[in-house]
Amino acid sequence: MTRIYYLLIFLCWLPSQLLAQTQLTTLTDVIQLAQGQSVAAKRANTQQRTNIWAYRSFLAQFKPQLSLDGGLPNFTRSYIQVTQPDGNIRFEPVSYNNSILNLSLSQTIAPTGGTIFVQKQIQRFDNFIQNNTLYNGIPFGIGLSQPLFQFNPMRWEKKVQPLLFAEGNQQLIESLEQVSLSATTLYFDLLVAQVNLQIAETNRANNDTLYRIALHKLDLGKISQNDLLQLQLSVLNAEKDLASARQTAAVASLRLKTFVGYRNENAGQSAPLELAIPNQIPEFVVDVKRALNEAVANRAGAIGFRRRLLEAERDLEKARKNNGLNATLTAGYGLSNQGPNFGDIYVRPQNREYIALQFTLPIMTWGRAQAIVETAKANRELAQQTVEQDKLTFEQEIFTQVTLLQMLRQQVTLTAKADEIGQSRYQIAQDRFKLSDLSVTDLGIATQEKDRARRDAILALRDYWQAYYTLRLLTLYDFELNQKIN
Repeated sequence: MTRIYYLLIFLCWLPSQLLAQTQLTTLTDVIQLAQGQSVAAKRANTQQRTNIWAYRSFLAQFKPQLSLDGGLPNFTRSYIQVTQPDGNIRFEPVSYNNSILNLSLSQTIAPTGGTIFVQKQIQRFDNFIQNNTLYNGIPFGIGLSQPLFQFNPMRWEKKVQPLLFAEGNQQLIESLEQVSLSATTLYFDLLVAQVNLQIAETNRANNDTLYRIALHKLDLGKISQNDLLQLQLSVLNAEKDLASARQTAAVASLRLKTFVGYRNENAGQSAPLELAIPNQIPEFVVDVKRALNEAVANRAGAIGFRRRLLEAERDLEKARKNNGLNATLTAGYGLSNQGPNFGDIYVRPQNREYIALQFTLPIMTWGRAQAIVETAKANRELAQQTVEQDKLTFEQEIFTQVTLLQMLRQQVTLTAKADEIGQSRYQIAQDRFKLSDLSVTDLGIATQEKDRARRDAILALRDYWQAYYTLRLLTLYDFELNQKIN
């Protein structure tokens, strides 16, 4: 009896010593690893680079644009119809090259939507049938193209694009916080599986030891055959639970490693990953009003509220102006000349002026223009109503999460105390059974309550840390450090 007792103590002591020698991975380690090398984090950073280059492309539209265009060569050999003085048509052969190059520097005018440009143009015409060459050119020209009474997209883009850029920047932070939340969920999936595996291993060892003790008690007449069979059944159930727990832990470990991009060059993804229990709860108080203010200031969704309303106003103005009087004023001034030689272009060039006003005025549209405008008005009202509802949902999420976090902090404390009591009660029950002072049924009840208390403690920690990182995601604010998340 004494040897069996000391053997039981040794078996309980050995796993704890082996675990103490294992390098534990903390929740912070897993989150940092996920944010650094997970596919989700890399995808978020790629989207951010796309957002940056899209905004730079937008800004470039408002800077001077230098371009060179033309056709070189532009050769033609064919027959063309030529109308004669008497009205007949003759087909005459042509063979020529009409090349042109145009160098222009243009600048958009955002407030008006127009474009001002400076140009230089050279044209060469070679007639291969008559064997002669002519040059035509614009040594200098300046012009303006100005839409009148039309929708000005550039003016609205200057309002919308900065919001889109800011929204994209905050979306990166939200994506990384979502990575943290997902990593936390997978971390606790594995931690719960590992705790269940430890419980299964301990129960298997304890049940096996108690069964051997019961065999000795049966020989002494201190236990019934029914109680012995019940303990034997407990041993078999413990074996089944252990096999199931091992499989669950292996699957959870693979899912976590795959998500965070974990690599172990020596052992690969099959390397064991032992997780530490994050039972150090940070002490801080979250004010609901402060959380809501930070969410409004930091969240991409809050920026999106303003952008969506602005886009609705833009679409309404576009519907109004594109279905009324539209006109475009084009004007230019410069110098031009022609001659058989290239240098003739620059010898006493002549003035070159042009001005044109083109317009379109819908007279009868059978209500089409009004229908387009009314549709845009309805869409604006719908956008306003949708944004208003989304704001209420937005605020409700913040309030619910703050309240939940405070409640879960209390749950962690209570379940930890219950776990401590459950472990102590089981140890007492086990000692009483060894002394033949407790029935097998009461011992089984103590075992179940001990296991349930341990699982409840881990699940309470899981719920708390998930709520903690969800609040960070909803506010993009670190209440523990009292600073914005950048």
